[in-house]
Amino acid sequence: MIGKLNHVGIAVPSIDAAKATYCDLYGVSSDDITETKELAPQGVKYAFVNLPNCQIELIEPLGENSPIRNFLEKNPSGGQHHVCFEVADIYVARDEMVVRGAKVLNEPRIGAHGTLVIFIHPRNSNGVLIELMETPKGAHG
Repeated sequence: MIGKLNHVGIAVPSIDAAKATYCDLYGVSSDDITETKELAPQGVKYAFVNLPNCQIELIEPLGENSPIRNFLEKNPSGGQHHVCFEVADIYVARDEMVVRGAKVLNEPRIGAHGTLVIFIHPRNSNGVLIELMETPKGAHG
């Protein structure tokens, strides 16, 4: 049912500092890191580190009610927040997750890639928050 790994979400207290880490420590070119943008409905700022086989999504809290703020209170240095897999149809995936007994945390909404996403509770996935993302139109497998 799930498709390819799209990205791994990393919550960070500062996207700018995290970008510097990927460049200075891991040798990622700054050309391979996107501009920081805001996704106000989800309470986050984000940028993507483009790698040959997937992306790292750097996410920083935006505003006092950001869900990332709670994560960073427990993990002040940041850490892995979620893993995102692509699915062909987000509504079919949502319904199938419910049938299989998973707790879907939200109705489909637009995510950072401009396509619909849902999140599956970590207790259903060995402690890992899973994001399911509808494959962007025109994307190649």
